[in-house]
Amino acid sequence: MKAIVGLGNPGPQYKGTRHNVGFDVVDELARRASVSFESAPAEALVAKWRRADEAVLLVKPLTFMNLSGQAVGELSRYFKIDVADLLIVVDEVHLPLGRLRARTRGSAGGHNGLKSIIAHLGDEFSRVRVGVGRGGDQRNLADHVLSRFEKDEGAEVARMTARAADAAEMFIASGIEAVMNAFNGGDPATTE
Repeated sequence: MKAIVGLGNPGPQYKGTRHNVGFDVVDELARRASVSFESAPAEALVAKWRRADEAVLLVKPLTFMNLSGQAVGELSRYFKIDVADLLIVVDEVHLPLGRLRARTRGSAGGHNGLKSIIAHLGDEFSRVRVGVGRGGDQRNLADHVLSRFEKDEGAEVARMTARAADAAEMFIASGIEAVMNAFNGGDPATTE
């Protein structure tokens, strides 16, 4: 079984914010697979996607971003998901809006959700960072990630969410190396 975990914060006040891009990506995967989220044996919502070749768990932790590792760790143990079969989808302020960066492992890079998962599972899990931009130099970073996207960013946000969902589907079928080769670097408008 593989698991695609989108990080975000629960509650309507966070819907559509930059910090909730991970939730948006797993919502897009659930829409594509025609599956619904339900409660889980941890503080999370899960959707079970039964593919022809493999079962996939789509996950939205409900522990708030900074405690994501608690839910991810519990679900990994409960469903016996090997760390190699886990993909975390997370927002990234150090990437321009729409850019994706996939990695097989690494540090938290200042992201508290990743920091929490590393504390529970170590740093050997795959991740796709989804660029949400930094905002103005004068803007507080916490305010920026908790803000909603601007109206003029809507088309790019929709395209980026679809591309990140494509990357997650590629991870399921072909692994993280294929995702890195297909989605890292280059202009996000021309990288397929």
